[in-house]
Amino acid sequence: MKRSRFSEEEIIGVLKEAEATTVKATCAKRNISEATYYGWRKKYGGMDVNEARRLRALEDEPDPQRGEFKKMVSPSSRRRAVTHIVGEGLGSAAQACRAIGLARSSLYRASQASEERREMQTQIIDLSQQHPRYGYRRVTALLRRGGKRVNAKRVQRVRRRERLQVRKKQRRMKRVGISTGQRQQAEHRNEVWSWDIVHDQTEMGSPFRILTLIDEYTKQSLATHVAWSIRAVDAITVIEAAIKRYGLPEHLRSDNGPEFIAYAIRDWMANNDIKTIYIKPGAPWEQPFIESFHDKLRDECLNREIFGSLLEASIVIEQWRIEYNQRRPHSSLGYLTPAEFAEQQKFQTMQPMRHKDNRWALESLGFN
Repeated sequence: MKRSRFSEEEIIGVLKEAEATTVKATCAKRNISEATYYGWRKKYGGMDVNEARRLRALEDEPDPQRGEFKKMVSPSSRRRAVTHIVGEGLGSAAQACRAIGLARSSLYRASQASEERREMQTQIIDLSQQHPRYGYRRVTALLRRGGKRVNAKRVQRVRRRERLQVRKKQRRMKRVGISTGQRQQAEHRNEVWSWDIVHDQTEMGSPFRILTLIDEYTKQSLATHVAWSIRAVDAITVIEAAIKRYGLPEHLRSDNGPEFIAYAIRDWMANNDIKTIYIKPGAPWEQPFIESFHDKLRDECLNREIFGSLLEASIVIEQWRIEYNQRRPHSSLGYLTPAEFAEQQKFQTMQPMRHKDNRWALESLGFN
C-alpha cells in the first residue's frame, strides 16, 4: 500500500484541527486537498492515535511530536491561541492571556483596519488557501487580473502573518551520459513540442504513468494521458489527437525512453516530417520546460491528491491541466495564462502553421 507522508499522529491532528478551525484553512495549511481530508475523516474519524496506527499497520513508528508545535510570536497568533483555549473550555481569558504572555487589553482591542483593507486581506487569504502552492507574486497577479490595485509586498506580509508561505526544496541533479541530439530553442508556436512521462501510484500502491505533452513556446499543456502502461502506439494516439487540435509541430523533444525511441515512433515521425530532438541520457536539464511543468504538476496536483482509482486520477489531472492552461498565471509569460498568451500571438504575428495536407499553409496563431 502507498505510504502516506503523514504519520498517524499528524492525520489525527489534522482532523482535530479542522474541527477547531475550518476544513478549507486546515487543508491549505497542511497542503492537502479537501478530498484527502474527507477521505481521512471517513477512515479515521472518531479514532485515537493507537487505533489509527493499528489500522494502518505501518512498519516504522513516526515521531509523535513532528510538526505539531510552533512558536507563537505575533500578537495575532497569540490572540488566536487564546480564543482557541477559551473556546475549548480549557481556561478563562485571563488565565490564557497570563499563560501565553498576551496583554488582556490587546485581546479585547478592536481592529483599526478599514473595511477596504479587511476585504483585501480576506481576498488574499482566500486565494492563498484556494491555491496553496502559489507564491505571493502569483497571488498578486491573480488579484490584479481581477481589477485590484495591490502591492506585492502587502500580499507577502499578509501571507507571512497567516503562515501561508510556500516553501519548496530544490533538487540536485547529477550530470551523466553522452549527447544524442541537438538543442533547439522555440521561437514561435508549434516549433518545438516536448513530451515525457511522470510516475505516481494509487492509494493501494498500484503504479501508473502520465504522458505529458507541452508547447515550449506558449507553455500550453497540449495533452495528459493517464494509463497503467504507455506503449509507443499509445504515444502516437495522444500526439495525433494534439495535432488535430493544435497543428503539426516542427520538432519534438524527448528523452531516450523506450516509448520515444521505438521504431513505430520513428517511422511515424518520418512520415509526418517531424524532426526529433533527443536529450543526453541522464540530463533532464536539457528538457527544462517539460521538467518545470512536471514540477508544477507534482507540487500542485499529485502531491496533494490521493487517487482511489486510475479513472479518478485521469479526471483530477485533466481538471488541473485545464486550470493550468486557462486560469493559472505563468510568470515567464508576464503572468498571462498560456491560453491568453497563445491568443495574444494571433494579433501580433503570422507564422507558418504546418499541416499534413497543406504543410506550409499560413494561418494565424490562435488556439483551441
